[in-house]
Amino acid sequence: MGLRRIEEADVHRKRVLVRVDFNVPMKDGVITDATRLMAALPTISHLKSAGAMVILLAHFGRPKGQRVAEASLAPVAPALADLLAAPVEFAEDCIGPKAESAAETLKPGDILLLENTRFHAGEEANDDAFAKALAALGDVYVNDAFSAAHRAHASTAGVAEYLPAYAGLSLQRELDHLGQALTDPKRPVIALVGGAKVSTKIALLENLVSKVDTLFVGGAMANTFLLAQGHEVGKSLVERDFTDTAHRIMEAARTHGCELILPQDLVCAAEFAPNPETRTVPADAIPGGMMALDAGPQSVDALADAIDASKTLIWNGPLGAFETPPFETSTVEAARYAAERCREGKLIAVAGGGDTVAALNVAGVASDFTFISTAGGAFLEWMEGQILPGVAAVTD
Repeated sequence: MGLRRIEEADVHRKRVLVRVDFNVPMKDGVITDATRLMAALPTISHLKSAGAMVILLAHFGRPKGQRVAEASLAPVAPALADLLAAPVEFAEDCIGPKAESAAETLKPGDILLLENTRFHAGEEANDDAFAKALAALGDVYVNDAFSAAHRAHASTAGVAEYLPAYAGLSLQRELDHLGQALTDPKRPVIALVGGAKVSTKIALLENLVSKVDTLFVGGAMANTFLLAQGHEVGKSLVERDFTDTAHRIMEAARTHGCELILPQDLVCAAEFAPNPETRTVPADAIPGGMMALDAGPQSVDALADAIDASKTLIWNGPLGAFETPPFETSTVEAARYAAERCREGKLIAVAGGGDTVAALNVAGVASDFTFISTAGGAFLEWMEGQILPGVAAVTD
């Protein structure tokens, strides 16, 4: 993939529009987690040092084309300034006279944050006139928001039609690591896919069985595969209408020479509640009045053996209902085992998706994985093999 990288761009004394992800958690106007701000710092600092005039584009929340006070990006400017130890100006709009006036007064090294792009309906509609109005503020465009790259919006795709377009350092880092895991990996490759529903991950599973050597299916979605194999699943969460899909995925795995592994044993309970009485049973013997809520110890051992035999791990989704004790056990044990292999230099481990990040944080090993994507939908669509509009915009 021929990414046009920001390091190749001549940005000295140029106004550079940078699409960032500043959709941060906020309470009473105070940012409660600055992770996404910090992810943008390398690109902003690079441009500032190169003598660019940096103009930041971002969305916040879902104002649906209306100006909503609670969705203003104004509180982000001082928080970003603190992280950069440099002033950050704020414009009360992202197009029009206020934005134009603020952009015109910038000097090399200055930083300007524009108001929420989603205050205009043209943003999510990828309206051509709105994209042109954004482009008029800059000389160069940089996309540094992988988490928004799966949206064909004006600030992620449309504006790139009118300006030289490049990938920022954060976007590059995401794509380089994902490519390392899926496009040009060290083999053998194992993918671990968990979560509640097969229906939400059909495209992901179908793409992975054609790309990886081993696929471990966990979480409640494994129940649908077990049912497809003819096993009863008791009161477990299951998608009975998707057994044909499960069969199709299992057949595709055989066609591509991908070993598909399901849990061998399961931790069951009569109710889904914290710390109930549990039984660990073979995966083909779930009692009628119980539900499977976690993978059992034999399943974790089998997964550990498969990880041992692999050089690259792709992880999306938990192995059980990890938010409710004691059903985090298999996810935590598997995560800690994978992390240990990473620390030993024997495994490249890439993980992504909201539940996945939360589960790895519960296990206390997020920092030990090779790379963790916080992009959510964009991560999944990339892993499904889809072309992301925001990536295509900065790719030759």
